[in-house]
Amino acid sequence: MTVRIQRDDFDIGAEVALMSKGRTGIGAVATFTGVCRGDGIAAMTLEHYPGMAEAEIERHVAQAQSRWPLLGATVIHRFGRFLPGENIVLVVATSSHREAAFAAAEFLMDYLKVSAPFWKKEERAGGDGWVEARHTDAVAAERWAAGGSTQDERKPEAAE
Repeated sequence: MTVRIQRDDFDIGAEVALMSKGRTGIGAVATFTGVCRGDGIAAMTLEHYPGMAEAEIERHVAQAQSRWPLLGATVIHRFGRFLPGENIVLVVATSSHREAAFAAAEFLMDYLKVSAPFWKKEERAGGDGWVEARHTDAVAAERWAAGGSTQDERKPEAAE
């Protein structure tokens, strides 16, 4: 498990290569990269609570590892000021089979959106403002708390 909170950008290909190099049991690598949108946003600033943010993300990665047969997981979340098009977050989940990797990556992103202690401020032409949590993000995370998913979490696929 790797959890990093950093100001600097990340290299998606390098992170995937680091997780999978020499590991022949990996049959699936699922990634998600969150990028700063530009739809009316001039820039975005993300702040976090050091120590608490890492611990919260590590807790959710451990939950993902207990729910799915993962071979590895990486979460990198950046902080600071971002312009549209810049990377913000990377989630990588590896498993023997794609269903577990996809589900774990989605689970982690759903929880990052609602539970990780980050605060987002958007700069717009009409003024700056802190972003409130979205109801749709909370609903997405709640389905996992209720044991929901689209797949049987422990059943490996019969065939790839």
